[in-house]
Amino acid sequence: MTDSKTRTEEFIRVDHAGERGAIKIYEGQLLALNTLVKNENLKKTIEEMKVHEKEHCDFFEKEIKKRKIKPTKFLPLWDLLGVGLGFGSTLLGKKAAMLCTASVEEVIDEHYQNQIDQLGSDEKELKKKIIKFRDDELLHKDIAYEKGATKKGIYSIMDKLIKTGSKIAINISEKI
Repeated sequence: MTDSKTRTEEFIRVDHAGERGAIKIYEGQLLALNTLVKNENLKKTIEEMKVHEKEHCDFFEKEIKKRKIKPTKFLPLWDLLGVGLGFGSTLLGKKAAMLCTASVEEVIDEHYQNQIDQLGSDEKELKKKIIKFRDDELLHKDIAYEKGATKKGIYSIMDKLIKTGSKIAINISEKI
């Protein structure tokens, strides 16, 4: 395999895992909102953002199958951690739930930009999709801050933990 092909396969594997992880985070948040926490406005916001993540995940799911790329072996663990992160952040309140989104999207912004910069002319369609998905993720980040995400006080620790966890998951999912 060429380096370019290997790199592209890693991009698709990790993006598939990441978009699926985003869905799981939102599912965890919605689970909390449908059981223990009542906030219809927050629920509506999360449901709307989840629609984008589903579109992104469906695209990468098709690419994985079309290109015969093995998904990361860690999908079951990422699913569990995603639901837990979403549920737990929502139990901590609206600011924490929205910070969860903002923190993840800030990592994904950098991650997708890095991929956009590396993809060559042989992957125009993939590059176009990643540019669109990055724009969607930036919109989610902006919505999260509009809806109360903050990094003040104890939230700064939560931001660092979520970002570190996201970066670790990215590094593992690219390779395994």
